[in-house]
Amino acid sequence: MISGARQGSPAGLRRLFAAAMARDLRAFVVPGAEVARARGLDVEAAGLGMTGVPRHASVLLVVGELPAALRRAAAVVYAQMMRPRAVLAAGAGDLSPLPGADVSVGLSQEELEEGVARLRTAFARGAFAPGAAGFEPEMLRARTEYACPMHPEVVQDEPGACPKCGMELVSREAADGGSGPHHGGDHGGANGDHGHGGHGHGGMGFMSMVEMTKDLPRSSDGLPMEWVEAPFGPLFPGLPGGLFLKLTLDGDTVAEASPSACGWASPGPLTGPADALAERLAGIDPLSPASYRVLALRAVEDAAGAGADERTARARAGALERERAASHLGWLSGFAYLIGHRWLARRAAELQLAVLRAEPAGMPGLRAAARSLARRIERTPLLARRLEGIGALPGGTGASGPVARAAGVRTDARCGEGAYRALGFEPVVREGGDALARLRVRLAEIEESLGLAAAAGSLDIPAPRTATGASGAGAATVETPRGTATLRVALSDGEVVSAELEGPSARHLALVGRVAEQRELADALVGVASLDLSPWETAR
Repeated sequence: MISGARQGSPAGLRRLFAAAMARDLRAFVVPGAEVARARGLDVEAAGLGMTGVPRHASVLLVVGELPAALRRAAAVVYAQMMRPRAVLAAGAGDLSPLPGADVSVGLSQEELEEGVARLRTAFARGAFAPGAAGFEPEMLRARTEYACPMHPEVVQDEPGACPKCGMELVSREAADGGSGPHHGGDHGGANGDHGHGGHGHGGMGFMSMVEMTKDLPRSSDGLPMEWVEAPFGPLFPGLPGGLFLKLTLDGDTVAEASPSACGWASPGPLTGPADALAERLAGIDPLSPASYRVLALRAVEDAAGAGADERTARARAGALERERAASHLGWLSGFAYLIGHRWLARRAAELQLAVLRAEPAGMPGLRAAARSLARRIERTPLLARRLEGIGALPGGTGASGPVARAAGVRTDARCGEGAYRALGFEPVVREGGDALARLRVRLAEIEESLGLAAAAGSLDIPAPRTATGASGAGAATVETPRGTATLRVALSDGEVVSAELEGPSARHLALVGRVAEQRELADALVGVASLDLSPWETAR
């Protein structure tokens, strides 16, 4: 029996129905398809269709370990899935409050395919059960809150009067199920300071509509509006898994945007043996583990006074460039899905997996394929018109990586590295600073990075020199696919005693308001997605 079986005796037509379902399993991937692909997993090749709609999914595929916030979000998704349903865990640890995994496998393609085969058997045999258990996570249980009919931004947990107009608060079911923030009764004025001199309702004198609406927020045309808070994420298809957006809507326009990140499951403290720091740091971000592995190696080498030789530096550059090309393709797939270009989403995903699995000899062919894809995109005028002017950011906003280079800023940590100079590297810079310019920068960088990876001749990160017994302070900077990341460490007798990490997405998170506010909702989401945020690195 599977954990989410449908109630009923497993006989007759139900057995036929179960067998048919087992042949056509569709998965909702948590934390997102981009994480599965970054780990080299081809979900569809393993036999699972993918969907971004929980009610269309029969399998919840959990990839890697999840922090508590994402596990709670995954439980909400699972509760929306139609029965029979199952949980397939790939390299996942604790799943609570989700039910236990029906099938658990490792993080390799072979193990995933074997797990899907086992899941098909489980569906065929256990899709129906006489005693099927229900599933209702705590965060979905109803909570009563009290709101003002005239001032909907005034919400509190207890009955009472509105501090703005004095109207009696009306009970309603909380939309967030008690798991999110809410406004207290003192919103807009403490202790009823804005009670309009006692001219409320019920024992109060007449109040004009002008008085009743004077404290409401104003739209751009000056009219009072009832703003609505709309949450997006942390499992919204097209946005990176783990990114949570709270958008305040004025009609269909975003008045305010408040981003936050659930963060990836922490790999544990960064302090500890210096020789293992690279593996600890690589666990922070599943979207760019090679970048953080190299960053840790360089910082430890700087602290120990032992730099990498030319061959090692060149091999590291090859690994970084393969990851950059794959990461940009992963972003392109999710971005295309968000804006409705399914052919582009599928083709970018195929190329990403091919890049991650390729040897140096295969890079020229992949570079030609990337060039062909870029030309096809440029020959799609509707796509350019859809993105032009969206999420515009001028230079000097504190951005780095493709976001800065798309605004004409020639900033790239690779410019100062000898290995890159020897490979003939030149940064890609475009003008415009909008979503279209960021797309064009990444397309050009995909092609350039594949050429650099081929020229490097190696795509593996050589084993580091031992730092046993080393003491000192060091720092390093790496140009990750999203921008510059800096790590500062202090060593004492071969142990990391302190580590300070600064990643690009932590800085870019502050730009969400600038690309989203005063935009129509669809354009706001496109602007946010064009930043290519990684919620995992923002948590450190």
